Amino acid sequence: MGVLIDAIVVVAFVYLIWRLRGRKTNIPNLAPRWGLLYFYACLAGVSHILLDFTNNYGVRPFWPFSEKWYSWDIVFIFEPVMFGFLVVGLVAPLLFALIDDEVGARQRGPRGRLAATLALICVVLMWGIRDYEHRRAVNALEARTYKDVDPIRVSAYPKPTDPFHWYGVVETPAFFALSPVNSITPEVDPEGRMEFRYKPEETPVTLAAKKSYLGRVYLDWAQYPITETETLQGSPGGYIVHFQDLRFLQMPSLITGRRRGRVLGASIELDKNLRVIGDISGEGETQTVVPEPGSGRGPD
Repeated sequence: MGVLIDAIVVVAFVYLIWRLRGRKTNIPNLAPRWGLLYFYACLAGVSHILLDFTNNYGVRPFWPFSEKWYSWDIVFIFEPVMFGFLVVGLVAPLLFALIDDEVGARQRGPRGRLAATLALICVVLMWGIRDYEHRRAVNALEARTYKDVDPIRVSAYPKPTDPFHWYGVVETPAFFALSPVNSITPEVDPEGRMEFRYKPEETPVTLAAKKSYLGRVYLDWAQYPITETETLQGSPGGYIVHFQDLRFLQMPSLITGRRRGRVLGASIELDKNLRVIGDISGEGETQTVVPEPGSGRGPD
């Protein structure tokens, strides 16, 4: 539904510019076809949703009728290779236009059609390669046991630029296994760096945090959520419950080289009576408390 509205706004803006220019276009013999332009605007909006679906963050295409998240998990949230294809598809026609102007060559048809077609073909080929390697990585994770326990759920998440090495998350009844996966071999944990994270025991503190607004929203989005409870010392005391989705636990090392960090995590502060005080954003010394509505407390 949002795509239809966005397309109306975009085409209406272009129509306004067209009227202000005196109903003139750069190519006089090419009259505007507003119905076709509206269709293209809708197609652009749908392609945006498709791009969000291919990465490991996901999208809710049927909101507000359905809160369910969908993700293909074959490309990183920001994929430099795909971005490069699209940038070249935009820039190359401009460079060739300058060359044509210098040599006096005549333009045949809309400029940029070939570059755009090649860029989209490259993106689709990249998706095909990554989907194939992703399936190999998932199959490798499913084919083995972890501490002699069969997995109940497995996922493989992408790394930027590299379609052959994945970040695997495996769920068992008692713990999660985190391991790199080489989809070429295919082999799980080729360097012996597998990490195990045991599921924390549910407590009244974590239950209270999960029932908060942020807790409900985060758990609705997260695929492998895990909590960590921090007890605040001194007066007035209380607790901070940290939420982390294990699929993003290694993101700092992938982007900045840092070992760990609460990227795309969330934290909730509660008082001693397990009342939610506010949401915490940031890490370490840069933490900021955003008070819950009606809490009567200002930000720290």
